[in-house]
Amino acid sequence: MKRRTIAAGLAAASLCAGALFSAPATAAVPAGGGHGHGQCSLVDKTLTATASVDQGLTDAFTTYGNTGGAWTGGDSTYSLPLGKGRTGWFFSDTFLGTVNPDGSRPTDSPFVNNSVVVQDRRGGLTTITGGTPEAPAGIIPPEADGSWYWIGDPTPAKHGDVQVPLLQFERTGTGSFDFQWKANRLATLDGDTLQLESITDSPSATGINWGSWTLEEGRTTYIYGVADPGGVRSGYVAKAVGRNGIAGTWTFWNGSGWSTQEADAVPVVPYVANEFSVARFKDGYLLVTQDTSELFSTRIVARTSCSPTGPFTEPVELYRTPETGAAGSYGDADVFTYNAHEHPNLRHGNRLVLSYNVNTFDNVGDVYDDASIYRPRFIDVQLTVSR
Repeated sequence: MKRRTIAAGLAAASLCAGALFSAPATAAVPAGGGHGHGQCSLVDKTLTATASVDQGLTDAFTTYGNTGGAWTGGDSTYSLPLGKGRTGWFFSDTFLGTVNPDGSRPTDSPFVNNSVVVQDRRGGLTTITGGTPEAPAGIIPPEADGSWYWIGDPTPAKHGDVQVPLLQFERTGTGSFDFQWKANRLATLDGDTLQLESITDSPSATGINWGSWTLEEGRTTYIYGVADPGGVRSGYVAKAVGRNGIAGTWTFWNGSGWSTQEADAVPVVPYVANEFSVARFKDGYLLVTQDTSELFSTRIVARTSCSPTGPFTEPVELYRTPETGAAGSYGDADVFTYNAHEHPNLRHGNRLVLSYNVNTFDNVGDVYDDASIYRPRFIDVQLTVSR
């Protein structure tokens, strides 16, 4: 029974690569290109990329996962500076426990829906969860009704706290895929202990899954979300202004301005993944995502814009993930990759640090037989910007 429960959670995570959990009514999706709101030179430049494995982060999480006796794998892989030289790595579905000497994962490994791995200034890693050592739970534990939370991109809050957008899910039956999105919510964590302080409601009227990414600019925090109008997975933008961060009042980009009505939100970029990133780059903005114009794509791409709201240029390929499918590095048709994004806090000039996740449809076999499958991958991308 325990193994089937874990499998159901991972099956849900697997859907991040192929289908959304809810969607608003059909809407037009902009094709991208043009300067749009604001003016910059970046959208007129040519981007070329040279990519390689980030060996430092890859080795750190591989060694920790195999020998740390705590976190052994997870997905989402958001990062946030926590002060005092610390970085928090925020994960959704997470395996805990140990890894066997042969690289397999014990079938009774503890499993929680979210966790944080804290990296100290010397590179040491420590796993933070809720619950107790004997009965661990997520940092944001399941509700009494059995619904659970996956995390979005965390953002700093006042008084040193951390705000974490949440996607809440509930079961609709006993099968692995019998679940549905229920609501968007917001967790506030203590900035030092990363323990839960509160959960509040977030806009949820339209079915847009908010929290794919957050972008802080001065007193404004942009919140990105996803839905699939017309079957095209697309990005949306809201914003909150003031010291309350995303606990404040939201307005929604309607194509020409900001509306107080969530129903007015329009898609600003097509073919994004459930998780993606948008960050300042040169005199514009850089969006990084797994390509969802094709099912289970291996392509990680970038788009540029002069504004956080777009329009965004046509995609440029940054990297192809090597793990996917029977021809991939695992030689396994069930393995796929998903949810690539940048870590702007680790950027050095034009050198980007990206992560993506690896998973398998055989989540009652593969994830136990080989613990390395269900772990993030890290790559360095050197961008060249030319006319």
